[in-house]
Amino acid sequence: MRVVDILSQELIVPQLRSTTKTDVLHELSQQLAAHYPHINAQSLLAVLLERERLGTTAIGEGIAIPHGKLPGLRDVVAVFGRSSSGIDCQSLDGAPTQLFFLLVAPEDSAGIHLKALARVSRLLKDRAFRERLLQGDSQADLFRLISQEDAKL
Repeated sequence: MRVVDILSQELIVPQLRSTTKTDVLHELSQQLAAHYPHINAQSLLAVLLERERLGTTAIGEGIAIPHGKLPGLRDVVAVFGRSSSGIDCQSLDGAPTQLFFLLVAPEDSAGIHLKALARVSRLLKDRAFRERLLQGDSQADLFRLISQEDAKL
């Protein structure tokens, strides 16, 4: 599985408006629901907030990979958002979170869900790549950067 198989250019938010973790999850949920009408943004937000209650998905180094499972979904889908100033998401290292890669999987898909999480984690592991993402100008530019890095894995 490649990241570009689950993420389209339209699902990249170059500058998040949100200033809190809950608002970011809401903003990204809305973005996914606008692109995929069969996704209910409020239901997705509830799933994501429940997952966050188990432990933060802000893994440190400015990265968060919020994720969850929804009934009725056929494939894994993703949305990427960036906050230039960073948001306090109670990350594992205490640093502000700037890069958000939200993943949603079908309810009955343990294997593909874990593969998607692993792929995104590998993609974001490279510090130089994360810095390029922070410098990207537009949806198209960010999607090109993600596509190029994805092709290297």
